[in-house]
Amino acid sequence: MSTPPYLDLPAGARRLDLPVARGSRAAIALEPDGAVRGTAVLIPGFTGSKEDFISLLEPLALRGWRAVAYDQLGQLDSPGPDDDAAYALHRLGEDTRDIADTIGPSPVHVVGHSLGGLVARSAVIDAGARRLASVTLLCSGPAALPPERHGAIPALVAVLPDMDLSDIWRAKEAMDRDAGWEPPSPEVYEFLRHRFCSVSPRGLRAMGDMLLHEPDRTAELAQAGLPVHVVHGENDDAWPLDEQDRMARALGTTPRVIAGAGHSPAVDDPEALADVLDGLWRA
Repeated sequence: MSTPPYLDLPAGARRLDLPVARGSRAAIALEPDGAVRGTAVLIPGFTGSKEDFISLLEPLALRGWRAVAYDQLGQLDSPGPDDDAAYALHRLGEDTRDIADTIGPSPVHVVGHSLGGLVARSAVIDAGARRLASVTLLCSGPAALPPERHGAIPALVAVLPDMDLSDIWRAKEAMDRDAGWEPPSPEVYEFLRHRFCSVSPRGLRAMGDMLLHEPDRTAELAQAGLPVHVVHGENDDAWPLDEQDRMARALGTTPRVIAGAGHSPAVDDPEALADVLDGLWRA
């Protein structure tokens, strides 16, 4: 899971609700002090939230971009219904389209992290998002995770929505700590626990199922006619790097690699990631 290094918002950042056809989505936004080059819309991944980008907001704003990160339906401050259909991938893509259509200033660039990349792709293919200046797939892949990267996701999908989220959290935390994970502070630990236990169980199951079964739709995305960028950490351990690189070539782009970063470059090296995104968007 993406672990924000801290929770304090940068100076000038504000919380807001972004209108979509199905209601609104909780967000954090930071405006540049000077001239605005455009808007970056940041989509979190599986078990994530807008706070996954908290350390990327200021680096983007300092480069002239309005940075807006939002919770997807069912995540943290965007509660969702007990309705499986509400969390279908194309419905999440419609939310991204609605946000891109109404947010400003232009140009609008969407960055989808991990599962958020699948949502960004669906926004283009299924929801017809055409106002976008570009889509960036950040540590995301062409299809479902390969079986050897499934980890505990099948077990999680199998017990949801029946098993209590607090019980799942305790089991997940034990596995993560056995693998070497440690939260950066007690405050961040409590936030992560609260975030996981606040998610919609049906939404979490739906997102897990996407990671297990989503087909490869790279060709459809390539035919959509939008600029698509592929960026990943040098040590990303979700989708294999060769899969992400092949996807980039099929999309007609060159993958950008964040040296030393893992699956969460927005946490591992936000300055380097902001440099890469700024360069892509200016070009």
